[in-house]
Amino acid sequence: MDKRPLKRLRAGILGPGNIAKRHAQALAELHDEVELVACCGRDEARTRAFAEQHAANGALIFTDHHAFLERAHLDLVIICLPPFAHSDEVQVAAECGIHILIEKPIALTSDAAWAMVHAAERAGIKTQVGFVYRFGAAVEVLHERLEQGEIGPVGLLSARFFANSLNASWWRDRTQSGGQLVEQTIHLFDLFRYLVVKDNEPIRVYSRQVNLFHRHLVDYTAEDVNATILECASGALGVLYATNAAVPNKWTKEWQIVTPQLLAEFSDWNHAVFTPTDTLNRVPQTISSERDPFVAQLQDLITAIRTNGETRTPLREGARSLDLVLAAVRSNESHLPIEFQPT
Repeated sequence: MDKRPLKRLRAGILGPGNIAKRHAQALAELHDEVELVACCGRDEARTRAFAEQHAANGALIFTDHHAFLERAHLDLVIICLPPFAHSDEVQVAAECGIHILIEKPIALTSDAAWAMVHAAERAGIKTQVGFVYRFGAAVEVLHERLEQGEIGPVGLLSARFFANSLNASWWRDRTQSGGQLVEQTIHLFDLFRYLVVKDNEPIRVYSRQVNLFHRHLVDYTAEDVNATILECASGALGVLYATNAAVPNKWTKEWQIVTPQLLAEFSDWNHAVFTPTDTLNRVPQTISSERDPFVAQLQDLITAIRTNGETRTPLREGARSLDLVLAAVRSNESHLPIEFQPT
């Protein structure tokens, strides 16, 4: 048997901002399998500083993403661009045979998202969208139990995302970020799809999104309160709500899930209490983990590349979750429920 170590994959980061730091840390954790060898950003000095901090053996610096993707000899690229900044980077990476990990939301329009999907699938590359909630240890346990059918189907998912931060100027601009629902609450929509919705099951969507607390800021056009009800054909419901007017600089992400046999209460993706409800005097199960979901999702992509397997959240899943969120945006604009058929 060949005991030689596997060749480390060459990775690049496009968009060296705040979220890119989490991905760089994940690359460092998996240094035996992957190495950061190139970085690309519009600001050369900022990109160079990022590379000096996170690339152990130095990295090539680019300010043009075409040159970056065509000349850096990458095996995979981590795309950390804000929603408005996406152009043709996925298509170019696909043409170059480069595997992709891309932050959510993958686009601001359905057409742009599905163009990415089709380019990647034609090229046969592996892709992963940054819906890290799917990689939480507690989420994994519940998903496995649901797949096994031992606790029955989900009847209700109630979830909240509470924050209070002005964030970057692009984030406050609804035309650039899509608003809090598209840029942040989308995590909860994807969680609903992952744990509740089956393939091609029709959904009805009703949503409201309002700027209540930041109207005095001229550059703040995103909503700071949003609430959405999702309905499956089975009758299962999702109640998802968020605000950017809660405790300053604290991000609260928690959800509860009800099935015929279980109440699952999550304080985050790694911590939950599962209480059986099908009989009295059952002992709750507590799940607690310190797993880094950024490392887990990167490892999942690397494994798919090595084995020609499937990732947990390919681009097609990113497009489907975006479509569901955009249906909520249309509902808000019309003040009416939207009949939604997944692609």
